[in-house]
Amino acid sequence: MNLIEKLYNSLYTNTTSKAFYINEVFYTYKQLQQVVENIRYNIQQQINDSVKLIGLVTNNDLETYAAILALWFEGKGYVPLNSNNPIERNKHILELTDVIHIIDSSEHSNYSEYQVIKSKYLESITFTLKLPHVNLKDLAYVLFTSGSTGTPKGVPISFYNLNSFVTAIDKDSNFRIVNTDRCLQMFELTFDMSVVSYLLPLLEGACIYTIPQKAIKYFYVFKLIKEQKLTVLTLVASIIHYLKPYFEEINAPDVRFCSFAGGSLYTDIASQWSSCIPNCKIFNYYGPTETTIYSGYYPYNKHTHTKSHNGIISIGTPMGDLNYIIVDHRNNELPIGKTGELCISGGQVTSGYWKNETRNKTSFFIKMVDNRNQRFYKTGDLCYKDKDGNFMYIGRSDFQVKIRGFRVELAEIEHHAKTISKKVNIIALDVINKLGNAELALAIEGKPFDDTDMISYMKTKMPDYMIPTHIKYIEELPHNMNGKVDRKTLKTYFKLD
Repeated sequence: MNLIEKLYNSLYTNTTSKAFYINEVFYTYKQLQQVVENIRYNIQQQINDSVKLIGLVTNNDLETYAAILALWFEGKGYVPLNSNNPIERNKHILELTDVIHIIDSSEHSNYSEYQVIKSKYLESITFTLKLPHVNLKDLAYVLFTSGSTGTPKGVPISFYNLNSFVTAIDKDSNFRIVNTDRCLQMFELTFDMSVVSYLLPLLEGACIYTIPQKAIKYFYVFKLIKEQKLTVLTLVASIIHYLKPYFEEINAPDVRFCSFAGGSLYTDIASQWSSCIPNCKIFNYYGPTETTIYSGYYPYNKHTHTKSHNGIISIGTPMGDLNYIIVDHRNNELPIGKTGELCISGGQVTSGYWKNETRNKTSFFIKMVDNRNQRFYKTGDLCYKDKDGNFMYIGRSDFQVKIRGFRVELAEIEHHAKTISKKVNIIALDVINKLGNAELALAIEGKPFDDTDMISYMKTKMPDYMIPTHIKYIEELPHNMNGKVDRKTLKTYFKLD
C-alpha cells in the first residue's frame, strides 16, 4: 500500500464530506484541501526541496492539520512544537534537528528568528498541485520523549515505518474505519497516539473531532460522545478513570470501536466502561513511540475470559510483520512463562534515536531469530509470553513512568530539580490518586525550604505534565537492604485525596 497516494486520493474524492470538527466548527474535505494546497504552494516557494524536516507549531486548528498533509505531500517530515511547552525546550528541539523553517498558525509567532510560514494568513491558490514521488526512507515526523539526562530523546519515524503500520492495521479485519465514522482525536500532536487518531480517519474520508486546548479534556470527551454520537474512540486508559463518576450517565450505543493505549488497562474499569458502550469492540493496544504507535493488541470482551496479570489486561500479540521476543539481561531469549524484557523487530521499528549513538548501542541489537538476523528494539517493559502466545505486561525495568499517556523519565525531573535547588537527595515518584491515575511527586531529603524558584525553573525546562504536583520533605529517605533509596516505601508517604 502507498500511504501518501491513498491519503492524497482520499482528500480529493471526499470533498463534500466533513473532515474535522474543531472548536465546535465543521470543516469539509474541500476546505481542508484548499488549505493544504495553499501551504504546499508556499513550501515550494520558500523551502528548498533538499530540506526534509520542518518545525510545526501544534495549534488546535485546521491549518495545523493541513500543514501535516502539505508537508507529507511534499515528501517532508514535521517536528511538532507544543505551543504550551516551554519555549526554551522547543528551541532546543529545533537545534537538535537543525530545523530553521517553521509552519505556524498562531496569530503572533514566537519564532521570529526562524523562517516562518504563517499558515493562517496565506492567499488561496486556484490550481491543483500534483503529488510528487515520496521516498519511503525520508522522515514523516520526529517526536521527542523525556530523556534521563535532561535532554529530550528524538524518535524519527520514516514514511516506511508509517506505511508498515497502516498496512498492518489495514490487514486487520477486526478494525475497519468507514467514511461515515465520527472519530475522536484527544491527543497533543507531540504524542504519537495523535497520529493514529487523525491519519486513519483521513485515509477513509471520516470526520475527526478534536479537543479545544483550554477545555477540560475528560469532560469534553464526555460531551462529544453524548452530543456528537462518536463512533470511534482512541483513548489513554487514564481518561476513563476521570469519566468513572459519569458512567451511569453514559449510554453510547453508536460507538463501534474503542482503542486504549499509552498505559495499563485494568480489567475492573474496562468491564465497567464496556457497559457504557454496549455495541463496541474494545482493543487494548501496546506500542512504544519507537515502534510507530501500535505494535500489537489484545481484543477485550467482558463476556469472555480475559487474560490479565495482577489485574492488568494482556497486551496481546504483535501486528503485521512485527516480532516479539522476551530476553534476559544478556539478550538471550527466554522460554514461555519466564519474565524478561520485551524486544520488538520489524518494519515499524525506528532507525534509531536522533543523533544519539550511545543510546542506540544500548537500545537496539541484532539477533538471529527464525533463521534470519533481526534488529530488535529493547522496550524496557517486563513481560512474559503465555502458552497461547499472548504477552502479559508486568512493569518497567527502569525509572520510566506513564503520566497522562506520556512517557516520563523520572531522572529528567530529578535532574532539573537538583539544578536549581542544589539538594543532593531528590527523588521523583509516580503516585496513584483516588481515581487510579498516576501523578508526579518529589521526595526531598532535609528540612523544608521555599521551593518556588525550583518549580518555576522546572516549568521553563519541561512540559506541564512533567511538573510534580506533590512535594514532601523527609528528614531521612528510607533505604532498602541493598543501600538504595526504597522508592516503594517512599510512595506510602504520599496519601492523595
